[in-house]
Amino acid sequence: MNNKVLQLLVDNNSGVLSRISGLFARRGYNIESISAGVTAIPKFTRITIVTTGDDEIIEQIKNQVAKLVDVRDIKVLEPHESVYRELVLVKVRVAPDQRQGVISIADVFRANIIDVGPESLTVELTGKQDKIEAFIALLDGYEILELARTGLTGLGRGISNVTYLD
Repeated sequence: MNNKVLQLLVDNNSGVLSRISGLFARRGYNIESISAGVTAIPKFTRITIVTTGDDEIIEQIKNQVAKLVDVRDIKVLEPHESVYRELVLVKVRVAPDQRQGVISIADVFRANIIDVGPESLTVELTGKQDKIEAFIALLDGYEILELARTGLTGLGRGISNVTYLD
């Protein structure tokens, strides 16, 4: 079983995310990550769900989710046809004499230092999940005070994967 990325286009109505996540819970499907946001057309929300399953399970999930009233479109974002990204914020405890080490790691990953405190740095990094995992692994020698990840979000490549709705 491997991770699959599902992209849903839904009506921007209250409770839609709850209904979708409830369906996953009732059916025993796991959600590895979920992200949602309003699209360029404010009446629609794009939801990206990373789940685990073989082709048969993914097909079952798609069929069940497609039956929900607010769901307008659902597709699997295949890696070779899509772009995926995730955002992570990491607050690291560093004494002033240790800052350069964290800043150097951040520079290698093209991360941004977004906050500096007397004893901490907060770093923002956007990229593929493996890039984020590698960045966090390199911070192993430092104390991570807080970490927040958005979950994966993605879009299909090119214009052939665009969903047009009125």
